[in-house]
Amino acid sequence: MKAVGYTESLPIDDPKSLQDLELPQPEAKGRDLLVRIRAIGVNPVDFKVRRRAAAEPGQVKVLGWDAVGEVVKVGEGASMFKPGDQVYYAGDVTRPGSNAEYQVVDERIVGRKPSSLTDTEAAALPLTTITAWEMLFDHLGLKQQAPDEITATEDVILVIGAAGGVGSILIQLVKKLTGATVIATASRPESQQWVKSLGADHVVNHREPLQPQIEKLVSEGKIAQITHVASLHATDQYLDDYVSVLKPFGKIAMIDDPASLDVMKLKPKSLSLHFEFMFARSMHNADDITVQHDLLETVAGLVDQGHIRTTAGKHLGVINAENLRAAHSELEAGTAVGKIVLEGFE
Repeated sequence: MKAVGYTESLPIDDPKSLQDLELPQPEAKGRDLLVRIRAIGVNPVDFKVRRRAAAEPGQVKVLGWDAVGEVVKVGEGASMFKPGDQVYYAGDVTRPGSNAEYQVVDERIVGRKPSSLTDTEAAALPLTTITAWEMLFDHLGLKQQAPDEITATEDVILVIGAAGGVGSILIQLVKKLTGATVIATASRPESQQWVKSLGADHVVNHREPLQPQIEKLVSEGKIAQITHVASLHATDQYLDDYVSVLKPFGKIAMIDDPASLDVMKLKPKSLSLHFEFMFARSMHNADDITVQHDLLETVAGLVDQGHIRTTAGKHLGVINAENLRAAHSELEAGTAVGKIVLEGFE
């Protein structure tokens, strides 16, 4: 089968950083599905793994943790899907990824593709959807409401780096499933317009001091004090701002990887800090691993009912090494708005 992978960790401008390959087709066993890949999304985790983890000696590493495809075979223990089903999923970071014509994936972390979306539109969603959902409801503890029966609450969530993939779906989930007010950060006109279109109530510029911008909104009566923070970027840089603007007993959930963080700054306000890592359930075969299947199914329904829209931002063409190197380069530069997607093999 065709695939894109690498053997050693190299800068993205090196042609060997990602290469077109021919690899054996995997087999579905146990609760695995064998999926023929039709479209993929690209995430920061792709370049982070590429930078940090070379392949094992004599092996090739295949990245990719957003996929849409068709089930072609099921393992002997699989019962949730059948051949011909159209599915979407993020997969497991400890297994070969979706930058290949075929992939095996545990059925318990797979959902049925939203029928109203194209393959690329759906491929933008899985990893960021799981990440945002777990941040909001597992870590930050926001209360879910029915999408057509939203009652405003006193919750105010600040979303840092809101125009990226996670922020783009997180804003929508907050506005469609909770009564919270959303304060999004974005710096460029196009990213500010993007987050507004997704439902952000207010937008502040993260390239300028955050605390005075938030305090101005509070003093003008436009928002109540911040109760939750979704920290999607540079948590160490903004930690002092979080401590300043959060109410006592406020909550912070983060997805980035700062080298160090002075958590004692949180104690005077009794703030809590939560790490979100959406691969935790699949890596450790958690007892509740099937909740990822459940939430993907729920969000597919919300999409098909018109409550949630795709977060696809740029289509870079077919799945090959050249286009994936371009995707990694854009993500490393931090300029992507929404999700980068690719589709099909030549």
